Amino acid sequence: MEFSKPHFVLPLISFSSLIFALAIASPEYHYDDYRKHHPEVSEFRLINRRELTDCLDPNPYLYIRTNVTSTLPNEAYVTVTVGGVLVPDSSDWIGMISPSNSSVDACPDSSANYIQTGDVSPLPLLCHYPVKYACIGTVTFHVINIRTDITFVFFTGGFTLPCVLRQTNPIKFTNPSAPLYGHVSSIDSTGTSMRLTWVSGDNAPQQVQYASGKTATSTVKTFTAADMCSASGIPSPAKDFGWHHPGYIHSAIMTGLLPSTTYSYKYGSASVGWSNTLSFKTPPASGATNLTFAVYGDMGKAPLDQSVEHYIQPGSTSVTSAITRDIDAHHIDSVFHIGDISYATGFLVEWEFFLKQIEPYASRVPYMAAIGNHERDYPGSGSVYSLTDSGGECGVPYETYFQMPVSAKDKPWYSIEQGPVHFTVVSTENTWTSGSEQYNWIAADLASVNRKTTPWVVFAGHRQMYSSSSDPDSTFTNTMEPLLLKYKVDLALFGHVHNYERTCAVYQQQCKGMPTKDASGIDTYNNNNYTAPVQVVVGMAGFSLDSFPSTAPSWSLVRLSEYGFARVTASRSDLLFEFVNSGTSAVHDRFRIIKQY
Repeated sequence: MEFSKPHFVLPLISFSSLIFALAIASPEYHYDDYRKHHPEVSEFRLINRRELTDCLDPNPYLYIRTNVTSTLPNEAYVTVTVGGVLVPDSSDWIGMISPSNSSVDACPDSSANYIQTGDVSPLPLLCHYPVKYACIGTVTFHVINIRTDITFVFFTGGFTLPCVLRQTNPIKFTNPSAPLYGHVSSIDSTGTSMRLTWVSGDNAPQQVQYASGKTATSTVKTFTAADMCSASGIPSPAKDFGWHHPGYIHSAIMTGLLPSTTYSYKYGSASVGWSNTLSFKTPPASGATNLTFAVYGDMGKAPLDQSVEHYIQPGSTSVTSAITRDIDAHHIDSVFHIGDISYATGFLVEWEFFLKQIEPYASRVPYMAAIGNHERDYPGSGSVYSLTDSGGECGVPYETYFQMPVSAKDKPWYSIEQGPVHFTVVSTENTWTSGSEQYNWIAADLASVNRKTTPWVVFAGHRQMYSSSSDPDSTFTNTMEPLLLKYKVDLALFGHVHNYERTCAVYQQQCKGMPTKDASGIDTYNNNNYTAPVQVVVGMAGFSLDSFPSTAPSWSLVRLSEYGFARVTASRSDLLFEFVNSGTSAVHDRFRIIKQY
């Protein structure tokens, strides 16, 4: 009897008579409760470090093999076949491991293990996490270049007592140093300079060639397991079984550009090879007449095959496809992703899955980001919230992959202007209390806005002030909300809650202004008589959706629990906000803010 196995795209972990253990990322939750509140989390997420043994296997006919006859390109589909199975069992599964030569010598030498999971497996243990898995059946695995080799292992015993039946020989990538997964971002408000960031297996500087003859050389960064956070004596996923070397993150600044102009480019070097020739468009400069931007939060990623990753955000691929369609139609000048970026949460290879997923549009328009709880928060890390949401990443991968125009490391707040809009982007995970560095910066930034140049002020951060699905953080609203009112912020955008919700012009949970219908029947807020910011939750870009209560407070005007993104078009006197359903590209909410300067 033969079974065609799924094909995986995973970074694998090499095993030497070891594997992983069942666990749960947050100690506050019992597993059953966690599953109830997080249906997007598979049992596979609970695997961490477990003693790995060979199965007692008297079957000499059993085998596992792939259709790979040579090395792998940067992206491929791999078919894994298990044959000779005499008695199929529901506990059989295939895991993809990377690298294939991991040594138990690199594992932590304490059997205390990882307290967040409750695992007390004896040594030796597998130090790395299987990137994906699939059950017996015909499955196609999508594989991307993660620089280290991979191997596929046939297990039985489920995830609680896994043992190895068979495994393939290591499979290498043709060019592990290839320049990959590039994305562009703005570094100032002029529209004349752009940052390009990409990943490679080579740490020597590379170049970007752009604008028909210009070049810029990359600076190179990386991070190690030692840079990740952990509670004392307790390895986090990022330090332990979730660790996977990120390679080398290259960043180059392209200068001498014109705003609102399209340029071709490619990146790499003669020694490692070059990317395909691509194109990007610079944003409109501060003070320009028009801007259209997309904004969303809480995207993450999902497999492009039938395999299972440790953490899956099921709506993410439909939203990335919808935004790509909008950019293909030249409808979007830039993208803002306001927190909960990849949901790698300490399983580092999943950052590369995410970078690959957004590449079709992040390589073409500025991709601006804000930090969220799943990038930053970890006990003892200095975050406002002492939760394990980042899996020990504590902001390091996020700030390395997404180098925003911030003032310093672990100060992930910044402002930027594009066209008629001033964006104030904050970190809800770093201290914002009155008198703190971030609070003082926010107050100074909002006070500095020249409304003749940028009549619209948009405030963006991850954790929401208002949501009928979740209680507000009174500390946040009491501290930040008065600043928004004082400096006449027009629009406040947040994620964290996984749905779409629009308010009236609200302050201290009271409606200070209500929209009226214009001639086309569109809700219109008249900010010629400013009353308070309009606030919108846009956390519906991928994570399993949150429902709404049967009743809602008076400040909540529109509530949608569906996947999509917001598209905002601003002129000097009119700001049009549209919620776009990612499945149909239909607009399911639309409102305007108008004023004259």
